[in-house]
Amino acid sequence: MKKNVPKILFISWAPYCSRSDNIARELGGKSHMVYYESLGSNYLTVLLKYLLQTISSFILLLRERPDVVFVMSPPIIACFPALIYCKLSGKQYGIDSHTGAFLNPRWKRTMFLHKFFSKHAVTTIVTNTHLENILKEWSVPSFLMQDVRIKQNNIDVPKFSERFNITLVNSFATDEPLDRFIEAVSEIKEAHFHITGKITNKTKHLLNGLPSNITFTDFLSDEKFFGLLKTSDIVVALTTKDHTMQRGAYEAVYMGTPVITSNWNILKENFNKGAIFVDNSVDGIKSGIYTAFEQIERLQKEVSQLKAEKMKIWEEKKVELLNTITIDH
Repeated sequence: MKKNVPKILFISWAPYCSRSDNIARELGGKSHMVYYESLGSNYLTVLLKYLLQTISSFILLLRERPDVVFVMSPPIIACFPALIYCKLSGKQYGIDSHTGAFLNPRWKRTMFLHKFFSKHAVTTIVTNTHLENILKEWSVPSFLMQDVRIKQNNIDVPKFSERFNITLVNSFATDEPLDRFIEAVSEIKEAHFHITGKITNKTKHLLNGLPSNITFTDFLSDEKFFGLLKTSDIVVALTTKDHTMQRGAYEAVYMGTPVITSNWNILKENFNKGAIFVDNSVDGIKSGIYTAFEQIERLQKEVSQLKAEKMKIWEEKKVELLNTITIDH
C-alpha cells in the first residue's frame, strides 16, 4: 500500500508563532496566522474576534483544501472551523497544544472543549510527559514533541559595541519574571542586556528610567530576532510555571547559543548541556549570569553538542509525525 505525503496547513490564532511556522516548514506545509489584532483580547470584543477568525479560517481552508490541518491551541475554539472542514471533506486535523492550553487559568475552563476536539483529532501534540498523561487519561491520540528544529537561513546580525551581550527572550507573559530580571541585571555592568517583546501602551512604562546596560528591542522580524540570538553570548528564557517548555531556550540552542533558564525538571531534562538553571529570584538570576561569565567556554562547547543531539532527535520525530498523518492509498 502506497503512502502519499499529505498537503499540510497550519493555522494559528495569534499575531505570530515561530513554533507553528517551523513545524509547518519542516513538514513541507504552510503556516497562516489568523488574527484580528485590532479587536484586542478583552471580554467585550472576544466573541466578534472569534467569529471573524472562524470565518477567515474556514475561507482559508476552502481555498487551500489541505489534507491535514494543524491548529495551534490556545485558544482551543480555533479547532472549530478545522473540525467542520474535515467533517465535510473527509480530511484530518491535528492540534498543537501549548502548555497554557492546559495550565493557564484562562484556558482551564475550556478543558471540556479541548477533550472534545482532541477526540476528533488525528493527534494532539504536546511538549512534555505531564501534558501527555492528561491526554492518555482522556484516551485520545497524543504525540510528544518537545521542540522543533529551527532553521533560519536569513539572519540580520546586529553589531554590538559591548564585549558581553545577553538576551532575555520575553513576551510580557504573566509567567515571566521580568521585573526580577531587570532588578537583577541593572547593576551588572560587565554585560549589555537586550530584552525582546513588542512594546505596547501597557508596557511602554518599562522604558522609563532604564539603566544604560538594558535595551528593550521591541518587536523584531525573524531575521533580526534570530540574528540577535545567534550573536548573543547567552540567551535567557525564564518561567515561573512548572511544565512550561521555553521556546526561546531551544531557539537559542539551534542558533548555537548557551542558555540560562528556570530550574524546572522539564527544562533540566531538555537542556542537559550548555545551560545554567536559576530559581527566578533576583539573587538566583544574578548568580546564574556571573556563573555564565565564568563558564562561558564550557557552555559554548556543550551547546554545540546539545544542538547536534536535538537535530538527530528532531529527524526521528519528524518521520514519526509524518507517519502518523500520512494518507494510505
